[in-house]
Amino acid sequence: MTDFRKSTVYQIYPKSFYDSNGDGLGDLRGIMEKLDYIKELGADYIWMTPFFLSPQKDNGYDVEDYYRIDPRYGTMEDFEELSAEAEKRGIRLMLDMVFNHTSDRHEWFRKALEGDEKYRNFYIWKKGKEPGVPPTNWESKFGGSAWQYVEKFDEYYLHLFDVSQPDLNWDNPQVREEIRKVVRFWMGKGVKGFRFDVINLISKGDFLDDHEGDGRRFYTDGPHIHQYLQELNRETFGKDAEIITVGEMSSTSMENCYQYASEDGKELSMVFSFHHLKVDFMGNEKWVLVPYDFRKLKEILFSWQKGMAEHRAWNAVFWCNHDQPRVVSRFGSEGKYWKESAKMLGTAIHCLRGTPYIYQGEELGMTNPGFTDISQYRDVESLNHFRILQEKGLTEQDAYRILQVHSRDNSRTPMQWTGQANGGFTEGEPWMEVTKNCSYINAEAELADGDSVFRHYQKLVRLRKEYDVISMGDVKPLAEEHPQVFAYERTWKDEELLVVNNFYGRETVWSSGLDTAGFEKLLGNYEDGCPENGTFRLRPFETMVLFRRK
Repeated sequence: MTDFRKSTVYQIYPKSFYDSNGDGLGDLRGIMEKLDYIKELGADYIWMTPFFLSPQKDNGYDVEDYYRIDPRYGTMEDFEELSAEAEKRGIRLMLDMVFNHTSDRHEWFRKALEGDEKYRNFYIWKKGKEPGVPPTNWESKFGGSAWQYVEKFDEYYLHLFDVSQPDLNWDNPQVREEIRKVVRFWMGKGVKGFRFDVINLISKGDFLDDHEGDGRRFYTDGPHIHQYLQELNRETFGKDAEIITVGEMSSTSMENCYQYASEDGKELSMVFSFHHLKVDFMGNEKWVLVPYDFRKLKEILFSWQKGMAEHRAWNAVFWCNHDQPRVVSRFGSEGKYWKESAKMLGTAIHCLRGTPYIYQGEELGMTNPGFTDISQYRDVESLNHFRILQEKGLTEQDAYRILQVHSRDNSRTPMQWTGQANGGFTEGEPWMEVTKNCSYINAEAELADGDSVFRHYQKLVRLRKEYDVISMGDVKPLAEEHPQVFAYERTWKDEELLVVNNFYGRETVWSSGLDTAGFEKLLGNYEDGCPENGTFRLRPFETMVLFRRK
């Protein structure tokens, strides 16, 4: 049985990973062709974002059929072969299940629109407050009202995301049984991991106007969420001790996550929380340009580390995914210290308590693409906000600057395999432009370089398996008041680990007051450099991992 505490998960966005047939889109056979690359990195699981049949209004998170593979990605035979080939290499597959909503093209919603009462009850319908006024003032996460009027019924349906993504009514037991059938089907295909998309939104509370915000307090971590997750666990994946699960928790509270990811295993193995990735927002507002708040970043990471450990609950730890900008562009350096900062950021997150997730290309230090024309963007959220920002009075240039920092497309550019045309991603026309720096940031070049970002990530994955203190130890925050240093101590039985990171491109000194005698350096991004009498003289973006036995 794989211990998820010692494991590392590698996330693939199939559309952008590798194109095996030249149509410009990544596919399942493309993943199969790159399994040896993932094996060399050392990852234990591959989490793939949705490849189910979909009209692709939200890049596959609008599912038309949970049982069918979208032909653009391949066939069920391709999936079965991928699963078998991955298993040969000791790699397991984790599927991304979107159960808060479906596509409006899903058979259930089509039947609902035809007036079939059984299927109307699969979704959430409400009368307007008065003619032309939605039931509540809730906002969609993609902009605009979260309600769509259907004249035939003189009612509105709820869509917390795109208008083409109606929310499911989990209070209906028939919906919950249909969801369980889907999970059982994929378990039958040998799937050993599930990532549940925005799963803490499935239980809605009161349908009231929100005079303090956008409505999220009425549908986040709702009244029956723990009941529904325990039921799903008990009836499906909880029957197989080898399956690991992770819930994407939107705007969640730590207190709820103690229960979602409790050691008792009644709900999920672990959770994704995103508070640490809002430190360059203004409150909850993403579409602004403000410097990131380093002190706040430390506070959030440490509070979750301590809180989850004290309540015997498990974190997923990560910087990047298909919805987040590239971390090197966000908190590191795209220029002079690109390699040093990419390694430092990897170290900072991988040595924490929790299961680390690597998003495709993160292990290469891939950056944001810096697109300058709206025609280069594909993401529905970005296209909507490009318009909304200008309606709010921003210039087109200012809107572009914000998209260059915050767009989800920053992480969705094709994987950079070689320095050749289109980064070796496709022999055709890629569905989205490849970032121009693929000439030197690419897998081929980094595999040939013993000092590359890839080799550093490979060592991080290996260290977690070799040292129990990384997978099992507790976390003690250090340097909490230091303006540049993110440091912590891990302890487990007779093992001690010190992890020290300079988050800035300028030198700094940290007088730790620690007894650093007897520590050996397991990993760093500069060849030399160790503390002297507890004093760390850190070069730009320097990182070091120090170990000793008591």
